[in-house]
Amino acid sequence: MGLDLLKDNWCNSVNTVMIGATKNDGGTRTSSVTIGGQTTLPFMFSEGSISHKPVVAMEILDMVPDDWPQTASEPFKDVFNNAAMWAKRCVETYKADLICLKLQGTHPDCGNRTPEAAAETVKSVLKAVGVPLIILGSGDGQKDNLVLSKASEAAKNERCLIGDAVDKNYKTLTASCLADGHNIIAESPIDINIAKQVNILISDMGFPQERIVINPTIGALGYGMEYAYSIIERARLAALNGDKMLSMPFICLIAQEAWRAKEAKTPQAECREWGPESQRGPMWEYLTAVCMIQAGGDILVMRHPKAVEETKKYIDTMMKG
Repeated sequence: MGLDLLKDNWCNSVNTVMIGATKNDGGTRTSSVTIGGQTTLPFMFSEGSISHKPVVAMEILDMVPDDWPQTASEPFKDVFNNAAMWAKRCVETYKADLICLKLQGTHPDCGNRTPEAAAETVKSVLKAVGVPLIILGSGDGQKDNLVLSKASEAAKNERCLIGDAVDKNYKTLTASCLADGHNIIAESPIDINIAKQVNILISDMGFPQERIVINPTIGALGYGMEYAYSIIERARLAALNGDKMLSMPFICLIAQEAWRAKEAKTPQAECREWGPESQRGPMWEYLTAVCMIQAGGDILVMRHPKAVEETKKYIDTMMKG
């Protein structure tokens, strides 16, 4: 006698967010990306629908990265000085669904580039590629208010995804994204209550909930990933059970976390039993991405082409049910 599996019945769905505006939408993108819309947990096709699969964005900077190990740098070292060419390689050679431009060079300790210079970088990347653009600040709150406002204006009507808005520094970015027609990233420090509060604060300014994406902040494989997983899963369960203020898709910054791990970047000469870092590093990034996909991640921001390739294969395999 066969056994029937118990199935959960969910009363809500994840918000659908479209990133990138094509010519018909008033922008210049040749493609757009839609995330969210799930009515069930990841790949539980028997309990609901998964309207849009997770997507992969590749990370580029507006400066030469000074903390990337050789394995991560090798595929891009000849284009580090040109963000537009870097973006083109990610799209044309490595098939990135989106480009994530991090304006790290505007940080006071990393070159202190001006907001105007950042805006020109945004324009050059938009001109170089047709995929949607994610724009991140440097993490310096005071400087980001100036930089992201200019970046938002430079990309007006392109429906970018811009971040991060945090609970103590969200008003300027929210106003800019509202005025220029962009989506916004709401960041919280691996805390479901703060995540909800930031979404409420942004929404109270009249910003549509359907244009908010949550950055829950994550840890890499072996570095707090289990806690990040549980926070994302709890938020997704709350969303499916009807909590409108947690019903937003997730963006996970895989690359910056995975490549901080000593296991990903330590040279083999210093730890021979670990094997070559040229294989170990991309695998660490790939496995971190897989875990976040299973937790509920919708956008994976990644770095190494091999990790990107394997992650996209994994997503396609899982979407077959």
